[in-house]
Amino acid sequence: MNKPTKWLVVVPLMISILGLSACGGASGGDTGEVDKKPQGEKELVSRSAPVPEWADQAVMYEVNVRQYTKEGTFRAFAEHLPRLKELGVDILWLMPIHPISEVKRNGSLGSYYAVRDYKAVNPEFGTEEDFRALMKEAHDLGFKVVLDWVANHTGWDHEWLGNPGWYTTDEAGNVVQPPGTNWSDVADLNFDNSEMRAAMLDAMEYWVEEFDVDGYRCDYAGGVPADFWEEARMSLEQLKPVYMLAEDDQQIKLLSYAFNANYGWQFYNLMNSIAKGQGQNHEEQVLRYGERLTTGYPSGTYPLHFTSNHDENSWTGTEYERLGEAVKPMAVLTFTMPGMPLIYSGQEAGLNKRLQFFEKDEIVWDDLVLQDFYRELIGLKHEHPALWNGKAGGTFERLESEREPVLAFARKKEGSTVIVVMNLSEEAIQGKIQTEPLAGAYSSFPDGAPVSLGAELTVELEPWEYLIYTQAE
Repeated sequence: MNKPTKWLVVVPLMISILGLSACGGASGGDTGEVDKKPQGEKELVSRSAPVPEWADQAVMYEVNVRQYTKEGTFRAFAEHLPRLKELGVDILWLMPIHPISEVKRNGSLGSYYAVRDYKAVNPEFGTEEDFRALMKEAHDLGFKVVLDWVANHTGWDHEWLGNPGWYTTDEAGNVVQPPGTNWSDVADLNFDNSEMRAAMLDAMEYWVEEFDVDGYRCDYAGGVPADFWEEARMSLEQLKPVYMLAEDDQQIKLLSYAFNANYGWQFYNLMNSIAKGQGQNHEEQVLRYGERLTTGYPSGTYPLHFTSNHDENSWTGTEYERLGEAVKPMAVLTFTMPGMPLIYSGQEAGLNKRLQFFEKDEIVWDDLVLQDFYRELIGLKHEHPALWNGKAGGTFERLESEREPVLAFARKKEGSTVIVVMNLSEEAIQGKIQTEPLAGAYSSFPDGAPVSLGAELTVELEPWEYLIYTQAE
């Protein structure tokens, strides 16, 4: 959400459930034990959320408008759209675009997640017409755009505070901040109040109807009743097909209808642990995680995988702080494991500083050092249905390796096969991979060189080196 103290509250849950986190907090150093199940998993139902066809092979890109350019405006960001089109990303997730409350504000600019008005744009970013122009240009270029929606709470000068019963109160009748947190800059909404729920739903519909937004990334989704999200999804689908992402991995029931994806915090934590050499059997942990995605998620749903986002960058550290020499292989895993990959603003430029959350802190775009790296990964995902999202994607199959820490797995979808072999250590290693069921002619990624695989693949891998082979009929 907006500050690191949330993490201090949820650490017990992170350790006891899945290595969890929430918007505004670090994700901790948990190794991501893969046998533990999120709350509500035994309550899975057969129905599933509608899936817009355009999400099948999509890659998401998070936009931090404030820090993206010197101006920090919609117009200035729009100048980057052609470059992002060349990069190949499909869905633009805009961090909250609404006016920020001034009462109890953190820092000079405040948290994006302390919303003052759900039906207005932050004047720092521009006008409604500027936003409308951005939406049109993005759509004309083929992007889909989802907005960051903060439903659990508002800032302290939101007009709704004048409505009795719309907020959570203590025994003395005083409006409180979200329970269990010290988010002092926001006031907790009361979802037992039908009028407030109707107003929230109306605001969500407003941006779809008036600006043609394509869905929402929902902040602290687990802090809002699942039945509200399901009602919202049904209402939004009457307007257009939308995509819904939940910032949550505790309540799997949110994926039974309301949301298409949740956060892959468990895998994020596991990647951090692997890079730091913490724990054991890393390759087995990754394989078990991949296998469990096929049984632990409602049909067609999946996690969003990332090596960074606005919270992790600001509060936990840059990917270079956390992953070191493993930055590239961990990014590869976010593109090849089942799920949708995310790129955060500046990662393609090798962003190696923690962006301030409440102040201006511009991203430097002088050297797009990883633009080609991510462009190639995006092309890999787009071109191979085995790597697509949800039901559109392929199976996940482990390949047996004779020794640690060689990770090997395959993704398969009809005529599309992708094989990934990776050294999950900082030491050079040798190993043999059993590939007999997949023997045949392949192309290596990214150079496209022909490779013939037999019953067994012998590899010599440098620290953190990875090999990717693709086959398409």
